[in-house]
Amino acid sequence: MKKLMIAAGLVSGMAFSALAADYSGYIIDDSCAAKKAMRGNVGCAQSCIKRGAKAVLVTDDGTIYKITEQDKVVPEAGKKVTISGTLTGDTISVGSVKEQ
Repeated sequence: MKKLMIAAGLVSGMAFSALAADYSGYIIDDSCAAKKAMRGNVGCAQSCIKRGAKAVLVTDDGTIYKITEQDKVVPEAGKKVTISGTLTGDTISVGSVKEQ
């Protein structure tokens, strides 16, 4: 019985960490993500991503999140967006993207 309760607690803890949430910030290429001046630079972000750089989400406080579904965010490169999705570690699995 004790093992069953522990297993149930672990499963519920994992389910809690996979809840959907909203994450706001700028879609920027990963090579420029640490440069605050690049937030909102649509031309640079689009150019770098077209050349193969990965798109990431950079929040106003500078937190950088990787993005699993690149095709969903690439059209918003350089723009401020809100991503609805689930966070695992430092990676967002995108449900939807909305420009702000």
